[in-house]
Amino acid sequence: MTASSAAAVPRPLPALALAFSLSLGAAISLGLTRFSYALLLPPMRGDLGWSYLLAGGMNTANAIGYLVGALVTPLLLRRHAPGSILLGGAALATVLMAVCGFLLGSPALLIQRLLAGVASAAVFVAGGLMAARLGALDARRSGLLLGVYYGGVGWGIAASALLVPVVLAQAPEPHTWVWAWWLLALLCAACTAALAWPARALRQLDAQGAVATATTADGGAPKHARVPLRALAPALAGYTLFGVGYIGYMTFVIALLKEQGLGTASITWFYTLLGLAVVASARVWAGLLERSKGGGALALLNALLGVATVLPALTSAWPVVLVSGLLFGGVFLSLVASTTALVRHNLPPSQWAAGISAFTIVFAAGQIVGPTVVGAIADAAGGLARGLVFSAVALWIGAVLAWRQKPL
Repeated sequence: MTASSAAAVPRPLPALALAFSLSLGAAISLGLTRFSYALLLPPMRGDLGWSYLLAGGMNTANAIGYLVGALVTPLLLRRHAPGSILLGGAALATVLMAVCGFLLGSPALLIQRLLAGVASAAVFVAGGLMAARLGALDARRSGLLLGVYYGGVGWGIAASALLVPVVLAQAPEPHTWVWAWWLLALLCAACTAALAWPARALRQLDAQGAVATATTADGGAPKHARVPLRALAPALAGYTLFGVGYIGYMTFVIALLKEQGLGTASITWFYTLLGLAVVASARVWAGLLERSKGGGALALLNALLGVATVLPALTSAWPVVLVSGLLFGGVFLSLVASTTALVRHNLPPSQWAAGISAFTIVFAAGQIVGPTVVGAIADAAGGLARGLVFSAVALWIGAVLAWRQKPL
């Protein structure tokens, strides 16, 4: 932090507490609105008579909405403070989660998932930008602060894993799954209320000039300078394939485990521990994110994620399945954080929003492909296991491409 920014902040900034509060935005954006769907897919598919292709299509619709949101959010950031977009997107996501419990038709549910994706992207991009700005104010812990923000997804996953099975077991027939959507909407509402503090605190720092000073100590890059997308092409390509690969696992792994005969208690443990591993990953990979200026972190984490993804396709042995969940949870959101770290290391602060958005766009594009392909494979002779093999191969190819990314 520079001397002028220190003067603008009269007492030490509670950066870690702000990062934890911001992480509730990540919990809403992905943990609750997207990844809870893996738990709800089996009862919804059984109740509504879906094929795996249609079940995967729900997450494809969500990813299309996410892509739209990623394209629109940078335009909104030119006119509105990121805190306002964060709160508005979180409130919209909460309403859409509640609406889902009133819908039974596939077309209406596809539209709901699409709109939820738009809201999720707005929350995730705005929150990521705010976390990057927070890291600029506490450069020594910037990797940790980014990891804490993205690790919030894990809180959403863990909460879903603990609560959704209980609701499904206790809710009245028919359509027990609608009650789970309503409970998740209440959780989103509580998280949205808690986001008011970091949004207000960072808005005050902007007004004082603290964030502006801390984030323009780059030599004064012009605001109109374009993000060097060609120079970042290896990392963007690797991240696209991450989107293709990881989403197949997060959409269908619970359905696969149910097919393999795992009971409700085992699945609850599996998904809860996966979520807690996401939270713990903030500390595990913080040093790597600080040291890696090129695509090394993205490549390593993609490769490890491929290993985690393929394990349930090879065996249903409980220790191996548990290792898969812990490794997957311990890696996949840190991989997302690695792209924000890459942007911070290689671009001036005036380009951070556009850089984060570029990675979010290719991520969303990959997610559009993944669920549909894995669902089509699962409906054919290959089954869900072969679909996860496809996901793992996509991740390993992404690792090779990301390894070619050099520091700018």
